[in-house]
Amino acid sequence: AYFAMQVIHARRKYKISPPETTGHPEFERTFRAQANCSEYFPIFISLLWVAGIFFHQGVAAVCGLLYLYTRLRYFQGYGAAARARLGPLYASAWLLWLLLGLALAGLLAHFLRP
Repeated sequence: AYFAMQVIHARRKYKISPPETTGHPEFERTFRAQANCSEYFPIFISLLWVAGIFFHQGVAAVCGLLYLYTRLRYFQGYGAAARARLGPLYASAWLLWLLLGLALAGLLAHFLRP
């Protein structure tokens, strides 16, 4: 919701009416950052859910909070300059891989347990 509100604010600031997605470079970066975060959200939620159920709720919750923080930093960095998004992007990707590993470990332990 925060990211969507930032896009609305940028639309008003630069007078870009929906459905336009081009205009001032700062608006375009804000819009793209919001779209990128939205594209990864279903993957994140699915992995968080499976890791929390089958591995450990606490570990999954910590990974989830770290992921949300890195995506916030990604959004802020992308809004400032396209290159500023790279560090948080790599960190959030690493956390998604970690959640995937936790989810797989939990599923394997659950279904292969005698």
